[in-house]
Amino acid sequence: MITIHSAIASRRPTPNIALSLLSVATLSVLAACGSGTSPLEPSEGASSNDTVATQPPTSEPATDVATSDAPVDTTVQDTTTVPGTNPDDSGDGVPLQQVKGAVVQIEATGTFVDPEFGAQEGAGRGSGFVIDPAGIAVTNNHVVTGAGLLQVYVDGEDEPRNARVLGVSECSDLAVIKIDGPELPALAWSEQPDEPGTEIYVAGFPLGDPEYTLTRGVIAKARANGDTQWASVDHTFEHDAAAQPGNSGGPVIGADGRVAGIHYASATQTNQSQFLAIASDIAQPIVDELTAGNDVDSVGINGQVVVSEDGTTAGLWVSGVRSGSPADDVGIRPGDIVTRVEGVTIGLDGTMKDYCDVLRSHAADDELAVEVLRYDTSEVLEGEFNGDELTQSFSFADEYAGDDATPTGADYDDYMSIEDDSGTITVSVPTAWNDVSGASTDLGDGLASPSIIASPSIAEYNATWTTPGMEFLASPTLTQYTAGELLDLAAPTECTSQGRDDYDDGFFVGQFEVFTDCGATSTQFYVVASTSNDGAYGVLVAVQVVSDADLDALDNILGSFNITV
Repeated sequence: MITIHSAIASRRPTPNIALSLLSVATLSVLAACGSGTSPLEPSEGASSNDTVATQPPTSEPATDVATSDAPVDTTVQDTTTVPGTNPDDSGDGVPLQQVKGAVVQIEATGTFVDPEFGAQEGAGRGSGFVIDPAGIAVTNNHVVTGAGLLQVYVDGEDEPRNARVLGVSECSDLAVIKIDGPELPALAWSEQPDEPGTEIYVAGFPLGDPEYTLTRGVIAKARANGDTQWASVDHTFEHDAAAQPGNSGGPVIGADGRVAGIHYASATQTNQSQFLAIASDIAQPIVDELTAGNDVDSVGINGQVVVSEDGTTAGLWVSGVRSGSPADDVGIRPGDIVTRVEGVTIGLDGTMKDYCDVLRSHAADDELAVEVLRYDTSEVLEGEFNGDELTQSFSFADEYAGDDATPTGADYDDYMSIEDDSGTITVSVPTAWNDVSGASTDLGDGLASPSIIASPSIAEYNATWTTPGMEFLASPTLTQYTAGELLDLAAPTECTSQGRDDYDDGFFVGQFEVFTDCGATSTQFYVVASTSNDGAYGVLVAVQVVSDADLDALDNILGSFNITV
């Protein structure tokens, strides 16, 4: 029979979110063709800001593109001619330089949060192409959204030009920008069908290199899957013209010299490299809307779907947010994970499909309920796109503050992160609770549990009801008990129970119980008993609340306790 530490048994247990379980899922073999400081550079399966710049990723799902085994045709040199590159469709070959003049390198500078590397400030580079001499150019959403500064490098010019975003579509991974300065050469859209075997050329600036590159290949599949971790389009076409991070947003040129598609991802399967492009017939109507200044299927997020290793938890990881967008207005920030929109769980299949289906089912100005996991604080927040700002979905401080039985007190100014002696669990507590023990707790029968106790004085916390403090246990052994049974084991005998309620923070599910009138004082005692989503750990968290300030500490504790193995 398991026995809980005497202090808990007379009054304390606690658990929280195993965010360490959340990792970038390699559910797809796609890798966005981006490099550089892209915000999201997933391992295999995300779109990416394009260049491998000298800093961290900027704002798209970026993953390196494996090209060593790719069936790549010879790189076309600048002196080569491409049949019919002349917009008048004369059919005569013209110098490749005419295509080169309309292809630009885009540098996006800002701060982005990568799910693997964290917050990074820097510049990432992608490609784009001009469709209107006035400086209207097309690229990928993941190349530009969330950037604070956009600069464009034009062929033959030493200094970059500034640019601004006109419109974006995060679901189609498209963006239109306006480049400052004099007129530029422009490319026209192709009207030819994307038939397998059709010769195509990929133009752009791989790996952030300022030197223009053109590679040759053929369309391998006319209607490839368009659902990825960072976009959801009707379909793409697959080709074998080699590309690298940095090519994202560049044009795929047909043999007629027109734009057959927009390159945006690469995939590696069974030693064969495939590269994907958004077909021109799908891109054109969306680009027209974006050029007019209208966002399409977008709330202003640059991100990618992430999935926990056990597949039970998923969401849209936010790498960057466009200022003034619905996502910005509701309070979403880089590093957040959008877990639900309008009651629909996002990303369980590893793609943006469900998320984009919800956006496409509503008007751009509709109020859409959104649930967000704030990764850095483990808070669950709720709000509405085009409506109410994000707020904590449940706060013990809001629920119980001002209770006549609980004295008020000054809020804690600072918090610190602490862990147990084994490095298994961690939690954030007020710095004033500087008497900390990370020794394991004896559960009986030769079993021990990782444990943390923190208080201004652990001795007084254990012996009285007048000193605040907390205790956190997490052990696989505790999974043999239900939440109710754990609460029974941890219930203090000198308090009055106010009943039990369900507890669900998105990663741990169970029950919590509130006790009052502890030891004939105004102290309250809060106990949470839960199990991690993967069923690996049972958790108890207990917090002794002596004042309203301790309620704020309670919210912080429940928003930060974590299993780190």
